Amino acid sequence: MSGDIPASGIIAPVRRLGRREFDFERQVAIMAIVNRTPNSFHDQGRTFALDQAVAAATKAVDEGADWVDIGGFAFSAAQAPISAAEEIDRVAPVIAEVRAATDAVISVDTHRPEVAEAAIAAGADVINDTNGLREPGIAEVAAATGAAVVVTHSLGGPGRRVLRPSYGDVVTEVADYLRERVEYALKAGIAPEKIIIDPGHDLNKNTFHSLELTRRLEEITAIGYPTLVALSNKDFIGETLDRPQGERKEGTIAANVIAILKGARILRVHDVAATVASVRMTEAVLGWRAPLAPRHNLA
Repeated sequence: MSGDIPASGIIAPVRRLGRREFDFERQVAIMAIVNRTPNSFHDQGRTFALDQAVAAATKAVDEGADWVDIGGFAFSAAQAPISAAEEIDRVAPVIAEVRAATDAVISVDTHRPEVAEAAIAAGADVINDTNGLREPGIAEVAAATGAAVVVTHSLGGPGRRVLRPSYGDVVTEVADYLRERVEYALKAGIAPEKIIIDPGHDLNKNTFHSLELTRRLEEITAIGYPTLVALSNKDFIGETLDRPQGERKEGTIAANVIAILKGARILRVHDVAATVASVRMTEAVLGWRAPLAPRHNLA
């Protein structure tokens, strides 16, 4: 059955990220989102306080998250800029406390090299860069520290407004961009087994673009690196179903399962417990794991 899965040609499918090992041929990693920002599109500042951010991260791990993604600067252009020092003050203390409490993978959601360096010093294992390693110096930080990187597609990057983004063929253009940025990462000295890609759903893309990326995701996973998708509660789900924030869980689960079938191996999500159940069920149907509590009635 696994031969039908587009990701069967993943480069270095068995990977150690921080203190955990994953076999991306037969396993999906669940990344929990913790935003220490006052303006995140879904959390709306609920985890801005240090204690709330740490509590949210540890709760996510207790619910089954393999990975916690900690960010201090939202992607949206509708925000005031902050300095790198302020971003470090937001993320480094959370990372340090979460690192002391769990062996889960920790990533820092940043595009700034100085923030990435401070986050790794605090205990982060991965740089999750929605700017695609375009900020000078960030690829070099990853190479020097040995951190893994998530290379994401976006036209403008965090905090930059892109009005009416347009593409000739969104999937082809995103795939070409990711191949180019992966080549850049390799030339900067980042090892192939440290690279993950993300097509960037809703990042400078409208609903039709994000639906098309999901429909043809196998063209992204065919690049060969483990593919992360960040679909959780996003506007393309809300607009497709006419659902406001807070009522997009079912749409998110459906989109994530489709993404797994098309080769995604890391899911970035808000609702961890529901995602864990849906992912474990999907893995079992695909023959990747046994039922947790089989009961055979042979009477």
